[in-house]
Amino acid sequence: MKKCILLVVFFCLLQFAIVGAQENKINDNIKQQNYIATQKYYSELISGAAPDIAELTLIINMLPKGGDIHHHYSGAIYAETYLDWVDKLKYCIYRESNPDLQTEKYRIETRPQLPEPLRRICISADDVRKDDTFYRDLMKRWSDKDYDNHYHDQSAPDQNFFNTFGYFGPVSGYAYSDGLKMLKSRAKAENLQYLETMLKSAPDFDYPDMSKKLNELPPDVEESVLLPVLSAYADKIAGDPDAQKKIADYTNSVESFAAGIDDGDFKLRFQSYVSRNNTPSKVFAGLCSAFTAVRASKLIVGVNIVGPENGYIAMRDYKLHMRMFLFLKSRFPDVKLSLHAGELTIGMVPPEGLKSHVRDALEIAGANRIGHAVDVVHESNADQLLEKLKTRDVAIEVNLTSNAFILGVKNESHPITVYRRHKVPFVISTDDAGVSRNNLSSEFLIFVSRYKPHTRS
Repeated sequence: MKKCILLVVFFCLLQFAIVGAQENKINDNIKQQNYIATQKYYSELISGAAPDIAELTLIINMLPKGGDIHHHYSGAIYAETYLDWVDKLKYCIYRESNPDLQTEKYRIETRPQLPEPLRRICISADDVRKDDTFYRDLMKRWSDKDYDNHYHDQSAPDQNFFNTFGYFGPVSGYAYSDGLKMLKSRAKAENLQYLETMLKSAPDFDYPDMSKKLNELPPDVEESVLLPVLSAYADKIAGDPDAQKKIADYTNSVESFAAGIDDGDFKLRFQSYVSRNNTPSKVFAGLCSAFTAVRASKLIVGVNIVGPENGYIAMRDYKLHMRMFLFLKSRFPDVKLSLHAGELTIGMVPPEGLKSHVRDALEIAGANRIGHAVDVVHESNADQLLEKLKTRDVAIEVNLTSNAFILGVKNESHPITVYRRHKVPFVISTDDAGVSRNNLSSEFLIFVSRYKPHTRS
């Protein structure tokens, strides 16, 4: 009897397996048919001189996009949200510039008590919203809104872009948890599964005698002189309980802001970073913190360096910064680097300033990914550099809207065509979606409609 029961069970399971296999085969056939139909439809939409932008927008909004891995938190929040935070913090915004009172129009005032002359010209967020003209002008200052579709007082595009951070900076750190939840919601709405953002810069530490010694070194200092100075500074930070506590507090705060964000369909990770337009000692101290934080946290996955690359200090100390990365990689070999490099174009700096930034990020610092790399076509032995990027599998983070606005590099001038031809891996990303007032779907739309990538058969 027992043997009979087992046989019945076996034949039942076999029948279920046969039925399941048949269903899977049917499902696979349907998936293949759907894929072929979608491929054919997509090819039709991008064919011809004028792609069907409306239909492509519909498809791309629905398209699963993987992740956004070149992403600045403060630049991703829209100006409207920052204005809401001004309201919640009970701050005010200056409606006029007054040299005598040292006020600047559109700037946030954080002091709770103001003298009467300042109170008269500093208005609440609610009053900003009631004044449509001032509200629209503020949006233009706090983002790139309406920069290119009609005339208004304009600074240089790169200056307009980077100035925005100074306007909303006083409230950008108000509610990291809320901001990250908002960005997650927005990401999932356009079918992203991963977000890697730069949230907060790493802390730095000043030891006056050591800082002075490092800051007085020439940018092209000999290795035999530089390494002992870097080593002593790094050892000092590693052995300083106050510094280590500050790094631990930084790491814990970043992790606390991410609490509850990850779910079965979405992951959030962070890069630590420093600004490249600070003194050498401040940059190096911050990098020591950043590398330490990555080792301490599973949520902080890499180190970056940010800021206008054409700034005087950034250009002067560029190779020195790359040598700092090289030194710290020898102490933290497992730490990954995603470096802003080559966010430059002809005319921004003298021609010789375009010759080596991407190469130095790759060959000296050991970058695993490179953000922008727009100047790659101007670099020395560019063909050899492109081959190295390909063979080392170093992906370029392509930010089409940002590159067009800040650098004026777009359409056929963008080196994404060169990456494709030379088979250099690249990813599409947003950079600062709030400032640029776009999203990842818009970046994909630009890529698809402009460069017409074909599907694989």
